[in-house]
Amino acid sequence: MGVRGHYLRGMSTRRKVSLITLGCARNEVDSEELAARIEDAGWNLAEGADGAEGADVVVVNTCGFIEAAKKDSIDTLLAAHDSGAKVIAAGCMAERYGSELAEALPEADAVLGFDDYTAIGDRLDDVMAGRRRTAHTPRDRRTLLPISPVERSSSGMAIPGHAAVPGQDDLSGQDDLPDGVAPASGPRVLRRRLGGGPVAPLKLASGCDRRCTFCAIPAFRGAYVSRPPAEVLEEARWLAGHGVRELVLVSENSTSYGKDLGDLRALEKLLPGLAAVDGIERVRVSYLQPAETRPGLIEAICGTPGVAPYFDMSFQHASGPVLRSMRRFGDRERFLGLLDQIRALAPDAGVRSNFIVGFPGESEDDFEELAEFLSAARLDAVGVFGYSDEDGTEAASLDGKVDPAEVAARVEELTSLADELTAQRAEDRIGSDVHVLLEEKAEDGEFEGRAAHQAPEVDGTVRVRGAGLALGEIVAARVTGSDGVDLSASPSADLS
Repeated sequence: MGVRGHYLRGMSTRRKVSLITLGCARNEVDSEELAARIEDAGWNLAEGADGAEGADVVVVNTCGFIEAAKKDSIDTLLAAHDSGAKVIAAGCMAERYGSELAEALPEADAVLGFDDYTAIGDRLDDVMAGRRRTAHTPRDRRTLLPISPVERSSSGMAIPGHAAVPGQDDLSGQDDLPDGVAPASGPRVLRRRLGGGPVAPLKLASGCDRRCTFCAIPAFRGAYVSRPPAEVLEEARWLAGHGVRELVLVSENSTSYGKDLGDLRALEKLLPGLAAVDGIERVRVSYLQPAETRPGLIEAICGTPGVAPYFDMSFQHASGPVLRSMRRFGDRERFLGLLDQIRALAPDAGVRSNFIVGFPGESEDDFEELAEFLSAARLDAVGVFGYSDEDGTEAASLDGKVDPAEVAARVEELTSLADELTAQRAEDRIGSDVHVLLEEKAEDGEFEGRAAHQAPEVDGTVRVRGAGLALGEIVAARVTGSDGVDLSASPSADLS
């Protein structure tokens, strides 16, 4: 490390960093990498907004996906500034907008891109010393960054060039990391768990090679890069050793896993190994692209012991013309056929999806086609989003924009239908047997958890009451009631 490194580490042992994570599960994994690097640099770490009190520096891992997420990121950065701490913007929004964000938001003492993660200790020292680092300048196109919460204007900016991929650095030759951060041997796990609990996301890959017209993710996350299977397995073992019982596999598109490694069946081959990790009782795959969901992958998810028969399908719409305009594939009949394939192998499989309504050119007939698909699909969880132009995307320049009032009306109508249909789907599960991972204990003695058809945070839950239950275990139970998408159940032992 050298004399300067030891000196700086000694200086910073009394300093405190608060790390706040916004956005998706992929950002959670990135934050746990940042947490490991921060602690390795000798800083005391506090997680979440509550830890900002008394912190010297607050690092906000921002989300830059849609307008609402960007506003939330800016509000969080401003609130962190009001705490009196130094403020660092990291994550997707910082990567996407770089120098423009730094100019528009001077309250941020630093705006760091993914390339800065490996040197986060140095960046923290720079901030504390008042050395302002110039944020990266994205290239290739001009866009407009909305900073409406603080009513500031901003200039244009461009897509980032090549950036580092969080969680995929070559760690060979580095000094050992602190206890609890990495295993003693084998592929390095650069991660420090935040929050604990029996569930953890496990990143399969970063980036995306698809070019959906409404999505800006490839612009700042870059091309699709799969993590080597050995590295994923080692991290799964590490997580199991830290109390994790369910792994949630995340990426921008999990069905693409392995294609850059020369093996389109890499995910099918990986799942049995992950499910066999000692201590792991459930593996869940998320972010599936319907056009790439192969029969072999369906068979692996439905037929591998320890893998949840759960399908997070990114349908987005069901009208063929709208999907083509989105530069996606499929239609109502093809999607229903895909669901039939899944349910032929696992009749009780959980399926969730998100949908965009009011996309440019969406007619009333297109909207009705989507509503008819939902009525026939019997999904367990549905997210409905109204289209709005996202800077830098192809869809922003498309003709046929739907009036915002009509978009809002369609969102309300489809959301109401989705709520009714998913509640009916939950009611249909009454009397069925489920396996529930117990995650929280309520004051009334009930436990709250999730069955195999329910993903963390985005889907419903199951409340279980019974003697001898413990957090972190998976219990067999029978569904006795429903409330919306949530279920109540009794342990099977109590029913005998």
